[in-house]
Amino acid sequence: MRDSSPFRGLHWQPLGPSMQGARIEALAVPAPGSSTIYAGPGAGNVWKSVNNGMTWQPIFEHESAFAIGDIAVAPSNSEIVWVGTGEVQPRHSGPAYAGTGAFKSTNGGRTWDNMGLADTYHIGKVVIHPKNPDVVYVAAMGHFRSLNQERGVFRTMNGGRTWEKVLYISERTGVIDLVMDPADPKTLFASAWQMPNGAESGIYRTTDGGNTWKQLRAGLPAGPMGRSGLDIAAGNSRVIYAFIDNWAKWKPDTASTASGTTGNEQRQIVGGEVYRSADRGETWQRANTEDLYQVFSIYGWKFCDVRVSPDNENEIYILGNRAFHSTDGGRTYQRIGETIRRVHNTEGTAMHLDHHELWIDPANPDRLLLGNDGGVHQSYDRGSTWLHLNNLPIGQFYFVSVDMQDPYMIFGGTQDDGALYAPSDYRPDDEPAANDAWRHVWLDRWTGGDAFVTLPDPTDSRYVYYEHQNGDMLRMNLAAGNPFSGGPATENIRPRAPRGEAPWRFGWYTPFIISRHEPRTLYAGGNVVVKSQNRGGQWRAISSDLSDPAGDERAVVPTGTITMLSESRFAPGILYAGTESGKLFLTRDDGRNWKNISAGLPKKWISRIVASDYDAATVYVSLTGYREDDFTAYLYRSTDYGATWTAIANNLPAESINVVREDPQNANLLYLGTDAGVYVSLDRGAHWQSLCADLPTTPVQDLVIHPREHELIIATHGRSMFLMDIRSLQALNDQVRAAELHLFDVRPVRLKWAAPREVPPFPPRGRARIHYWLMQPGNVTIAILNAEGETIRTLQTKGLTGLNDAVWDIRADNGRDAPSGVYQITVTAGSREISTTVTVKP
Repeated sequence: MRDSSPFRGLHWQPLGPSMQGARIEALAVPAPGSSTIYAGPGAGNVWKSVNNGMTWQPIFEHESAFAIGDIAVAPSNSEIVWVGTGEVQPRHSGPAYAGTGAFKSTNGGRTWDNMGLADTYHIGKVVIHPKNPDVVYVAAMGHFRSLNQERGVFRTMNGGRTWEKVLYISERTGVIDLVMDPADPKTLFASAWQMPNGAESGIYRTTDGGNTWKQLRAGLPAGPMGRSGLDIAAGNSRVIYAFIDNWAKWKPDTASTASGTTGNEQRQIVGGEVYRSADRGETWQRANTEDLYQVFSIYGWKFCDVRVSPDNENEIYILGNRAFHSTDGGRTYQRIGETIRRVHNTEGTAMHLDHHELWIDPANPDRLLLGNDGGVHQSYDRGSTWLHLNNLPIGQFYFVSVDMQDPYMIFGGTQDDGALYAPSDYRPDDEPAANDAWRHVWLDRWTGGDAFVTLPDPTDSRYVYYEHQNGDMLRMNLAAGNPFSGGPATENIRPRAPRGEAPWRFGWYTPFIISRHEPRTLYAGGNVVVKSQNRGGQWRAISSDLSDPAGDERAVVPTGTITMLSESRFAPGILYAGTESGKLFLTRDDGRNWKNISAGLPKKWISRIVASDYDAATVYVSLTGYREDDFTAYLYRSTDYGATWTAIANNLPAESINVVREDPQNANLLYLGTDAGVYVSLDRGAHWQSLCADLPTTPVQDLVIHPREHELIIATHGRSMFLMDIRSLQALNDQVRAAELHLFDVRPVRLKWAAPREVPPFPPRGRARIHYWLMQPGNVTIAILNAEGETIRTLQTKGLTGLNDAVWDIRADNGRDAPSGVYQITVTAGSREISTTVTVKP
C-alpha cells in the first residue's frame, strides 16, 4: 500500500527524543577491536555506527519487520550480516512484537533479503560458521501465545536458500539461545525454553553440526526450568556456563547463603542460578555459592544472558535487573560499576536497570558493550565506568498529547524511560551535534521508569498529569525543576476506594482523560470508572464493576480492567469505556446508568474509543488481538450510540490497530496507527491509503492532530516521535484531485537566527514546506522569487502522482540566508505552472 499511495510523496519529520534511550536486545561487532557496531533495539529497527557509537545510521528501516531479536556478522566476511527478527522477551504487559523471519545482507547492511522462517515470530540467536558463511544456525522461539511447529533450531547449508529444522522439542517449546564451540564448529549447545517455564525446558548439545542432539541433564536442576543463557570459554572450550531461571520451589536452604537477597519473605522459586561444566556439558555443577535471586527474582523471562571473558575462563558476567561480575568461576559476584557519562545530558543519576546484551571485545577484554532498557553503554575498564551512547532516537512511546502554547509542547510516556516533553519546533536533524531538547516530566534515579498517559493541565502550563503502572497517577509541577517521581514537585493523585470497600483494580496502564467540559474534572478506568472534580484530589466511582475476572499476568485478559475511555464533546456525562475482553459500555448520564453496547464487536482488547466530534451518536472503536497472535485489523463505527456496528477496516492490511482519530478540520478524514505504520481515509473508513511515506517500519501506538497548527504527531513504540504537516490532506477534495497540478497555500515561516547556544530549546531555522498535487509523475521545478521578481533559489525534484512535499530552507542559491519579506513560489510541472506566496517573518 505504501508504494501505490497518493501520499507517498509526503514527508515525516523526526522529532526525537534520543537522550532517553530504549531497550537494546542485540549488539554485534564485525571483528575484534572494530569501531563498527550494530545495535538492535527491541522494537527500533537496526542501527549501525562506524565511529564507535558517536553517530548512528538506521540500516533496516523499510523491511517487513522492525522488532529485533539478534544480529550476527560472519567471522569470515564482515559484509555478511544476519538479523533475526521478533522480540525475545515474552512480555505480558507492554507490547512484545513478532518478526517476519531471518534477514541477510551481503553489503554491510545497505540492502537486505528476507531468507524465510517467517512463522518463527521470535528469533533468539543467529550463529554463523567461522569459516563458511553459508552455514548458519537460527534459534527460534516460535509463537509466544499460541502453538506452532516452526520453532527450535534451524540450519542452512546454502546461505539461507533452504532450511532444515534440526532440533525440535514440541509445538509449545522453542529455543532461545545457541552457542558454537570455538574449537569445533560442529559442536553447538542450545537452550530450549517452554515459556514461561516447564518440563520441556533444558540444554541440548550436538557434536555433528546439528544432525543429532542430546539433552544434557547430569548436574542440572530438575526443574521446572524457565529461560536459560549459555556461553563457552574462548580459551578452553571444555568450559561452558549456563545461567538458568530455576522455577523449582524455593526453600531457605536452597543456597548456602541468602545474603544480599531481596523479597525472600514472599519468595516462591529458586530463581537465577549459574551452572558450570568443565567437560563440554557432560556434567554440570552449580557454580554460585551465594544466592542470586536478587539478579532478576521472578523476571527470568527477560534476562539470563551470561558472558565469559575471552582471556579468563573463570571471569564471567551475568545480566538481570542489574549486571554482575565474577572472577572466581561464578562462585561470588559483585555488581558492575555504575559511574556514567553520557553523550546527551539527562537528569538520571545511575545506570539504567534491565540488561539484555553484553559484548566483550576479544582483542581487548577491558572493552565492553552493554545493551539495556536505557540504550547502549560502552566501557573500557571491564565495567567500572561507562559512556552512555544515548544518541539513538528509539523511544518506545505509549501515548502522546499536546498543549496550546506557541510553540506548542509535545508530551508522551514511554516504556521504562519516563515521561518526556519538548517544543514542537525542535528538529534534531537540524543540529545533530546539539543537546537533545527533550526534557523529563518525570523519571526515576536510574534514568527510567514506565510512563503512559501524560496530559498537560489545560488551565496551567506548569502542571502535567502522568502515571506509573497499575493506577499510580501523579501531578507534576514542571516549574519546580525536580523531575524525580516522589519529589517535592510531585502530587500523588492515585485513585483509592473508600475505606472499608474492596480496593479498585487497575491495569498495566490506566486510561485517564481530562473532561472536555470542565478542566478540573478527571476520569480514569480500572475495574470501575472513577471521577475527580478537583484535579485528582478526591475520587469516586461512577460505575459498578465493569471488568472481567482477572487472569494471570500472561493471560489474554490479565486484569480484566478498562483499557480506554472517551468523552463526547456534545454534552457532559456522555462517556464510553472499553475493556480488555472487548466489552464496551456507554453512559449518557455521567455514570448513573451504563449500557453494554458490545453486541456486534469481536471479543478482543479495546485499543481505542473515539466519540465523534461531528455527530453525537457516532463513535469509532478499534480492537487488537495481538495477545492471541491474531493480527487482524479490527475497526468499527456506530452511528447510533453503539446499537449497531459497521466494520470499516475494509482494505487495511492484517496489522493490529492501536489508535484511530478524526481530523479536527475535515469530517471525512480519519487517521489510523497500527503495529506497522500509519493510514488515512478520505471517506470515513470506506477506503484506506498508506500514510507511511518515508516513515520507517514502526508501530504507531498513538497519534494526535494539533488543531491550530494542522500538524499530525505520531508516537511510535521504538522510533520516538514524528510530525507531518497535513494542511494539504485537510484541503484535499475532488476538485484538487482532478487537477493536473495544484499548489497549496504555504504557511508563514519565521527566520530564527542561531546565536551561540549552550542549552536547549534551540531556536530552529524557518523552513517553508511546499505542498503540491500532481496528476502525473514527472520533473518539477520550484522557483523562489523575491519582491523584485528575481529568482533567488531553484529547487529541482521528481514529483510523484498525488501529494508531494518540498522544503525551502530560507536560503538563496548562493547559500546566504534570505531576509524577511514576502516571496513568490512558482511550481512548474510539464506545461503547467502555478504560483503562491510565502511570508518570511524576522
